[in-house]
Amino acid sequence: MATAEQHYILPRAEFDKPVKLLVVRAPYYKDIGDNLLAGATAEIEAAGGTWELVDVPGALEVPTAIAMAERMSNFDGYVALGCVIRGETTHYETVCNDSSRAIQLLGLQGLCIGNGILTVENRKQAEVRADVADQNKGGGAAAAALHLIALARKWGGQRKGVGFLPDAEEIKLAGAAKDTPTA
Repeated sequence: MATAEQHYILPRAEFDKPVKLLVVRAPYYKDIGDNLLAGATAEIEAAGGTWELVDVPGALEVPTAIAMAERMSNFDGYVALGCVIRGETTHYETVCNDSSRAIQLLGLQGLCIGNGILTVENRKQAEVRADVADQNKGGGAAAAALHLIALARKWGGQRKGVGFLPDAEEIKLAGAAKDTPTA
């Protein structure tokens, strides 16, 4: 059983400016989703953050909603929540693999996402992983997103004078000098 293992958990991320996260939940198994949400929001609030919630039909729609929010809104990070329980068909593999892969690809593009979509063999495993008093994976996903936001802010603030970026006032357009008027 998963509770027999001891795992190191990073200290809670700290921020000098507020953070705002979007929690995207697939409440197909509503009780599991509600517990994951409780864990995620408790972690966000403990770090001094704020959050908004959007529900989508299933785990496959979670990455799409995150990508839409990234294009159209102003969130610092995202928490993906849901639960996929193995059934009698191969649909389980499709949903697990494709939702996870899409979230990973969004992360590789620079989005700060904590993946709390459970992929389990049975309901009992889901209940254990969504237990608010035990190993709630919703809280773990929120913590992961918060840590990634902290990293992005740390490294994002070090850009000045690093690399080959021009000073903001010295941008050239098609080879024209800095103060040359253009049409």
